[in-house]
Amino acid sequence: MQDLRVSLVQADTLWHDPAGNRRMYSEMMAPLAGCCDLIVLPETFTSGFSNDALASAEGMDGATVVWMQDQARALGAVVTGSAQLRSGAGVYNRLLWATPDGGLLHYDKRHLFRMAKEHERYAAGRERLTVELKGWRICPLVCYDLRFPVFIRNRFNVEVEGRFDYDLLLFVANWPAARRNAWRTLLRARAMENLCNVVGVNRVGLDGNGIDYAGDSVALDFIGEPLVECGQQAQVVNVVFSASELAAYRSRFPAQFDADAFSLID
Repeated sequence: MQDLRVSLVQADTLWHDPAGNRRMYSEMMAPLAGCCDLIVLPETFTSGFSNDALASAEGMDGATVVWMQDQARALGAVVTGSAQLRSGAGVYNRLLWATPDGGLLHYDKRHLFRMAKEHERYAAGRERLTVELKGWRICPLVCYDLRFPVFIRNRFNVEVEGRFDYDLLLFVANWPAARRNAWRTLLRARAMENLCNVVGVNRVGLDGNGIDYAGDSVALDFIGEPLVECGQQAQVVNVVFSASELAAYRSRFPAQFDADAFSLID
């Protein structure tokens, strides 16, 4: 593992305006060219968190996927964030992972937010995604997933590799200001219990449903302490995660050896 440079892009996503959002996020990301490894955008960054956007969901051959790949190539960094994307008969809240070499992976949000009836309109994902970048194993998830620690749990495979499932846990979100205490608390809990670094990127502003977002995007170390924090305004912040500090902490506090073994079944 090498040190990992991550940029958090917190913005006031435009309501139901994919082209406008792509322009806005392009401008915010442009100064990051050549100076970071991973750029993180919020959940549903092309439209805002809207069930009404379902009808206009793009396919995997649409403008947003092409834009993500173009941005990754131009900036020399992985670009990730989620959008409403149609695949087969369903629409998914799909996190895209675009790499500078043209690669593209995705994770479909598993836990759909029933309080906003997301589960009635969108298809749910099943599998976690784990990707590697500069030797780091990264697990990217979406918003409401944050509340489900069993699905998120970081296992340690002693017999096969002697490695954790992941080193960095990443959440993209549209998390309302009314529940900001839960956002802040659960991110810190996930870092502590999983002995990993955590990134959470949220949006700011008022959306078309009249819901307010406070931002609170953050990068946390392995004991839940903030390395960088965003306020409630649009901004880009950068952080460098230290591979040696994470390894040293896991060595002096090896709680993984006392964890309960389990398997996830669906």
